[in-house]
Amino acid sequence: MRYLLILSILFFTACEQTFTPKPRGYFNIPFPERKYQVFDMPGYPYTFEYPVYAKITKDTTFFGEKPENPYWINVEFPTLNGKIYMSYKEIGFKNNTLVNLVNDAYKMTLKHTVKADFIDEKDIHTPNGVSGLFYDIGGNAASAKQFFATDSSRHFLRGALYFDAAPNADSLAPVHRFLQEDMWHLVETLKWRQSGE
Repeated sequence: MRYLLILSILFFTACEQTFTPKPRGYFNIPFPERKYQVFDMPGYPYTFEYPVYAKITKDTTFFGEKPENPYWINVEFPTLNGKIYMSYKEIGFKNNTLVNLVNDAYKMTLKHTVKADFIDEKDIHTPNGVSGLFYDIGGNAASAKQFFATDSSRHFLRGALYFDAAPNADSLAPVHRFLQEDMWHLVETLKWRQSGE
């Protein structure tokens, strides 16, 4: 009988507690110190500055196909599990008119509208003769940061940031903000090479 009385008291006192769920937590991501180095490979039609905590790899396939030229690269961020896929096209080569290239870049960005909450566009204009658009895509889109840059006559470069993780705008937000600054730095330091340089 004594045990029944103790169990009854415990049961009724336990019912008075309020359950408060803990908010969902995310890992603390330590970001490296910002420092930049120059990508200046001989033969490439462009140069730019990129972070010392990134590495450049040559992109050898595009959806299982060979890229149209050898100037497609990836800027990889191993510690952040991210990668900027950069594709270069020469205006006037094959069917690469400036209008077609801009439309293709826009269509590739619009493919993310299924998961996007918004798409903001910012103009790119640098003293180095580079113009284009930088896209900030909100929501759980696969690629939240994209850009295209051109000189409007010969060069066209497109970049898109992806992570090797499920798209989650909340958990990736700090990394997106951090790498967006690096992407802008890349674009602002981008220079086109003339033939023979």
